[in-house]
Amino acid sequence: MSIVIPTLGREILEQSLYWILKGNAWPACLIVVEQGSNKDVVDWLEYLQKHGIRVKHILSDLHGRSAGINRGLEQVDTHFVAITDDDCFVDADWLVNMANRLRLSPEAVITGRVEAAGEDVIITVTSANPSVQSKPRLKFDSMSGGNMGTSISVFRKVGLFEEDPVMPTAEDAEWAYRALRKGVTIHYEPEVIVAHFGWREASKRFEQYRSYALSHGGFYGKYLRKADLFILMRALVHWVRAFRIWIMGNLSGNSEYAEIGKAYFVHLVPGILKGMRSKILPGELG
Repeated sequence: MSIVIPTLGREILEQSLYWILKGNAWPACLIVVEQGSNKDVVDWLEYLQKHGIRVKHILSDLHGRSAGINRGLEQVDTHFVAITDDDCFVDADWLVNMANRLRLSPEAVITGRVEAAGEDVIITVTSANPSVQSKPRLKFDSMSGGNMGTSISVFRKVGLFEEDPVMPTAEDAEWAYRALRKGVTIHYEPEVIVAHFGWREASKRFEQYRSYALSHGGFYGKYLRKADLFILMRALVHWVRAFRIWIMGNLSGNSEYAEIGKAYFVHLVPGILKGMRSKILPGELG
């Protein structure tokens, strides 16, 4: 199994690499795709290589997480691949548990728990109950993009992540939806754990909520352009839920909750309109 990490070369990457090094199993290859210019990244990766981890350091001038992941996937030479982010710290048994689950279900997608680290407010996934999803859901699909693994054959079947600027932070949601529609199951396994480090200040978080809303709208709009009635229902449910969250957040005095709801209620529809004008399609893995 290989690991792919897209990164801008932020300082937090060093700690992410530390947790991979301290894990109870190492990948056959660690592929780091850097879309930045931090000279320290070379030193961090050389340190891992000296300890015995095979590393590929890919420099890319493309922008966006999707492009970073895709350039990494193109370098994978193992049967399985796991994907995480530079602000995620993997559990000691993360790779062991991921590999074990993939051996049992080699044509599935494995995802797992995302716990909070740091002082920032972030979205977590902490259910202790395993589950298998075989069809898209109206609310959301159960894949966490910073904690996922599958086989290269699944990526050949489903395609790569979309590198579309209308949905820069909804690439995971769109890919999961596409995978489910192609008959790939998503297995949530609670023992496959990463901690997501929250680092954004409040103003930056609110800006990120706006980006999430526009991106989800972009995802929905791309499928509405294809007359996908299921996505129409999902978009309506999402928009109504956003209004409810906005109101409930204001009534309860929870400003964070209110800002999330407001962002989606206000920006989901403009995102949909942008998505409906987009003609960019996902790439394929050769």
